[in-house]
Amino acid sequence: MEVNNRVYPNGEQIQGFLEPGPDGAICMVNLLKFKPQAEYEDGRESDLTGREAYEIYEAGVTKILEKVGGSIGFFGEVERLTMGEVEELWDTVALAVWPSRKVMFEVMQSEDMQAIAVHRAAGLAGQLNIETRDLAGSWIA
Repeated sequence: MEVNNRVYPNGEQIQGFLEPGPDGAICMVNLLKFKPQAEYEDGRESDLTGREAYEIYEAGVTKILEKVGGSIGFFGEVERLTMGEVEELWDTVALAVWPSRKVMFEVMQSEDMQAIAVHRAAGLAGQLNIETRDLAGSWIA
């Protein structure tokens, strides 16, 4: 299995947001890898680490999620790999519960999200973002 961390989705992945998808809430599993030092695309100077820049984004997205009826179900540091093999572990795992795929896509296009997304891009070396749906009424909220 080849794993490629990315900061932005490709065209096929963006197209997936436009498809109807499951009814109701989705949970995005985020496997995050941070840059050692934040690097802003506009070239601004920063003393922030990648994790610190991402934390600015995370605080903003938490507020946005609450406004649209979602939540951060979990945000935790990766301690170790207990099964399987991978060249390098991710730094953090976050579970973000969204009311629907449609709402998530609309929020991603919003001015509020665009205002904080610069910190996400500055802080992340890459991530895997996996859409899941609830099968057993077991959301963490």
